[in-house]
Amino acid sequence: MEPAAVPVHEGLFTMGDEPRLLGSHCRHCGARHFPRIDSCPYCGTPDPEDCELPPNGRLWAWTTVTAAPPGYEGPVPYGFGVVELEGGPRVVTRLTEPDAAALSAGQATHLVITDIGPAEGDRVVSWAFAPDGHDER
Repeated sequence: MEPAAVPVHEGLFTMGDEPRLLGSHCRHCGARHFPRIDSCPYCGTPDPEDCELPPNGRLWAWTTVTAAPPGYEGPVPYGFGVVELEGGPRVVTRLTEPDAAALSAGQATHLVITDIGPAEGDRVVSWAFAPDGHDER
């Protein structure tokens, strides 16, 4: 039997065939934010509505992480960067491409769910963005 996939933290993303990040949309100013939040960080309006964010974006900034942070049991090296989702916001995220030289500003990306390590017999999964046309890691 294959180990169950357990999200790294509940309420950050969906795990279906078409995963989505879960954010907030302000009814007053129209801004979107990730992760979900109790008040709009842009205009202060309370109780923004929950929303699923677009799965596609453009790479804005990136680097390669070559040393695992404390408690991380996933693969190293890995990419890390900022992806601007279609219509906003910008999301700080893992990238599936670890080679910074293979990435470029404005490169199209899409959301994927990836393994980041074991957890008492289960698999811990999180979100990452993969460059379009690249294999997901």
